[in-house]
This record gives sequence, C-alpha cells and structure tokens, in this order.
Amino acid sequence: MTADYHTHNALCRHAEGEPKDYVAAAKAAGLPEIGIADHSPMPELFDDWRMLREEFPQYLDLVEEARKAHPDFPVRLGMEVDYFPPGAVGHDWISKLKDMADWDYWIGSVHYIAPGWDVDNPKWIGRFSEGDVGEIWKMYWDIYVQAIKSEQFHIMGHADLPKKFGFRPEGDLRYYYEPAVTAAVEHGVAFEINTAGWHKECAEQYPSREFLNMIHDADVPIVISSDAHEPGHVGRDFEKAREIAMEVGFRSTVQFEKGVRKVVAL
Repeated sequence: MTADYHTHNALCRHAEGEPKDYVAAAKAAGLPEIGIADHSPMPELFDDWRMLREEFPQYLDLVEEARKAHPDFPVRLGMEVDYFPPGAVGHDWISKLKDMADWDYWIGSVHYIAPGWDVDNPKWIGRFSEGDVGEIWKMYWDIYVQAIKSEQFHIMGHADLPKKFGFRPEGDLRYYYEPAVTAAVEHGVAFEINTAGWHKECAEQYPSREFLNMIHDADVPIVISSDAHEPGHVGRDFEKAREIAMEVGFRSTVQFEKGVRKVVAL
C-alpha cells in the first residue's frame, strides 16, 4: 500500500470526520502514512465548500491533535490549494498561505475556470451541453498548465477533472494533455492517480490511462490518492489503481516530508 495524501475533513463543509478519524482509517487499511489536505481557505467568504479563513488555525490544531493521538504513525500536513491565474481573485493569496504553516506538501488543483464557475460543480452541468465541451476543456487546461508552471505545488490533483460528468471533447485528447506533461517535466511536479473518479459519472480514475501513459513515458512521478471525504474512503480502490499504474509501467511512487520528495517502490 502507498500513502494517501488527498484527504479532507468536516471543515470543508462537504466531508465528514476529523483528521484523527482519517488517520485511524489509514492505519486500519495498512497504509504506511497519511496526509491531510483539505481545501484551502480564502481571505474572505468565497464559496460554500472550504474552511473559512478564521478556521485555518483550527485546521492546524486538528492535524496536530491527530499526530498526538497516533504518535506511531506519520501524519503529513498538506493542503489542496486552488490555483487562480494572475489578476484573478485568490492569486496573490497563494503565496501568503504558503508562509502560514510548516507544510509537508501542497496539492495544486483547478476548480474555477472563470469567476464563479467551478467546473466540477453539478449546478453548472448545463454549461457542458449548452456550450462547446472543447472550449471548456481548453479553459481548464490553460489554467492547469499555469498552475504547474507556478512551482507552488508538489502534487497536481485530479488532472482531467472536467470529465467528471462524462463530457469529453471529440478528437485526440493529447492536444490538451501534452502542455501539462511538458510543464510537469520542466517544473518537477508529481501527478496523482485519484481513485474518486471511479465513483463519479465519468466512472474512470483521474487522469485517464492515456494521460498516465504520457507521464510515464516522460518520467513524471505519481502518487495514489483517494480524495476521501469520509474516513471509510481512505485508501479506497488503491489496489485497483496500483494495478493500473503497474500495467502502465510505473514501479514507484513518491512520499513527502517538509517538501522533500522520496521515491518508494510500488
């Protein structure tokens, strides 16, 4: 089993349990370590699926409480941080957030492809059928590549998130993938195999097998993540993800401590 670095908790308002519950689940699942990486706060009220700015100290306290409750088990401090391009609300906040804790790792993600439009939110699903799916994908991937190039992140999360509801552009999807793979090579990030996709409308891990083939050929490292929003989902489908990774050709994953990456055999 590998470490699970993408786990949430009740502070984000759409998950259940506290960090100590996720640690207990990781131990029970036989994982070697776990990371807590809830959605990053914003400096002011922004949406309804992240902790509030004033709750951030509580987040740090809860992770420390989990460490004390399980002193024999490595608990890494992370965060899933939304990337916003220059000029957008939230862009300058990223660098400030970086200095607010002694992080082990950050997961970079893109949810917002335009002001007020979080691409994975079911309330905007009509925009896929009304608009051009290819244009939505292009908007997403343009920002995603900027996120990689920012060098703020250790891991890039759920790479092909716009497929969540099953919408994919026609044609060769490498058009969207190749800039991200190239940027990952140049800027030294890892990608996650996110098993939550198997439980969404797309019924496929994030990212696709084709994307995994490309990053393997480019010698870009991976982690395997559950994106757990309840303790019982920690390590979910990890053996299935591991089998896919091995079939693609991966023989290792990576772990992080204080921002330092370590290679671990699959």
